[in-house]
Amino acid sequence: MDGNSGVRVPLVDEADATGQLAELYARAKQVTGLEFVPDMFRLVSSRPELLETMLAGFNGVFNHGKLPRQTRELISAWTSKVNQCPYCVGTHSFFLQVFGGSAELAEAISAANSPDDLPVDERTKVLLRLLTKLSHSAYRITDSDWQLALDAGWTADDLLEAFFCAALFNFITRLVDGLGLGTTVTRSRISQQELPDAAEPAEAAPAV
Repeated sequence: MDGNSGVRVPLVDEADATGQLAELYARAKQVTGLEFVPDMFRLVSSRPELLETMLAGFNGVFNHGKLPRQTRELISAWTSKVNQCPYCVGTHSFFLQVFGGSAELAEAISAANSPDDLPVDERTKVLLRLLTKLSHSAYRITDSDWQLALDAGWTADDLLEAFFCAALFNFITRLVDGLGLGTTVTRSRISQQELPDAAEPAEAAPAV
């Protein structure tokens, strides 16, 4: 299983994929811009209908969002940190840097205990505090919490997209960790890639 010992479900190799699964693998590479199918998607390769749902979620968040891509990657990396998923933290800290985030911020995410530990502005900290609460105890979010984010300069549409992104990663991290993939950063093939040399990130770069 490509070095993924301990993973609790079969991972179908790309070379062995046929029919609907082969089509979904091709879509996964198109959606992500990668030359390989990330193992997170391969977790559900024995159930193509589930993979189709995952691809729809990722495509919606990463290829059709209105928030800056850097913000979406920050939300993804931070939510992964809150849920203690090294695989997803590594993946999306990598892409945070691809889309303009600093190495300092990426490193801070892996060590931080709260948004207050991150080198970001107060407006962003307000958003991440709210999304941390979404991950830990969503039922405790109040109208006052929501208003605080609005007062910080986020729109209701911004917050809807941010909530969707964070909620998606609450799902993804549980799937990745529960099925035995998320134990280390090095399991993420994406996190092991070299960052591009270009100073300006390209929106066509890989998504996951």
